[in-house]
Amino acid sequence: MQLPNIQLDLLETPRFEQVQAKALEHPPRILLLYGSNRERSFSRLTVLEAGRILEHFGAEVKIFHPKGLPLPEDAETSHPKVQELHELLAWSEGMVWCSPERHGAMSSILKAQIDWIPLAAGAIRATQGKTLALMQVSGGSQSFNAVNQMRILGRWMRMITIPNQSSVAKAFLEFDDNDRMKPSSYYTRIVDVMEELYKFTLLTRGQSAYLTDRYSERVESAEELSKRVNQKNL
Repeated sequence: MQLPNIQLDLLETPRFEQVQAKALEHPPRILLLYGSNRERSFSRLTVLEAGRILEHFGAEVKIFHPKGLPLPEDAETSHPKVQELHELLAWSEGMVWCSPERHGAMSSILKAQIDWIPLAAGAIRATQGKTLALMQVSGGSQSFNAVNQMRILGRWMRMITIPNQSSVAKAFLEFDDNDRMKPSSYYTRIVDVMEELYKFTLLTRGQSAYLTDRYSERVESAEELSKRVNQKNL
C-alpha cells in the first residue's frame, strides 16, 4: 500500500500490548469541581455524594472549593487558590464537574475554574487523557444544557469524557436536613455515573500520554505547535 503523503517513520501502528492499562501502586485519583459558592450549594452537596461513592469503589478523592478563586486574568498564576487548583489537577487521573444551570448554561464559577486550567506546554493540555464525568443540578425541571456545554469543553480539552451523565431536577427537594441525598432515580443515576467513571479510569490509567499522542503533532515541531495555540495575546 502506497502512502506517499504520510511520514511513515512518524506513523505508529497501535498494538494490543501497547494499549493495556498499567497497574499503579496508588488508587485512582479523582478531582471533583463544583460551580457555586452559596452556603448551601446543591452542586457541592452533589459532588460530596459522588465522592463518597467513588471512595467506596476505592478511589482517592479530593474536592476543590472555588470560594476565593479570582477570575482569570484578575490575578497571577501564583495566587494561592490558582496554585491549589493546578496542584490538584496535576495530581488527578480523572475529574468530575458539577454545575448548577444558570441561564441555560454552566455557571461562571465552574467556567472560571476551567479557564484557570493551563495549556501547560503549548498544545499539550494539562487535562489531556484524564477521564471526566459530568453532572448538573437545576432549580426547575430536568435539563441537560449545562452538561452538554461541559461535554463540548471536555472534548476540546482532550479528556476521556464518559458517555453517562447526571442531571438532578429541583435539587432543593433531593436533599434531607442532614444534607444527604435522598433515595431516588436521580441518586441511582449518580451511582451509575461514578461507577462508569471509575471503570474508565481503571481502563486508561497510566496510558493518557499514549492514548492522546497524535501523528499531526509528531510531524509538527513542538515550537511551531506552541506558537499556533498560544493564547497569551488573545
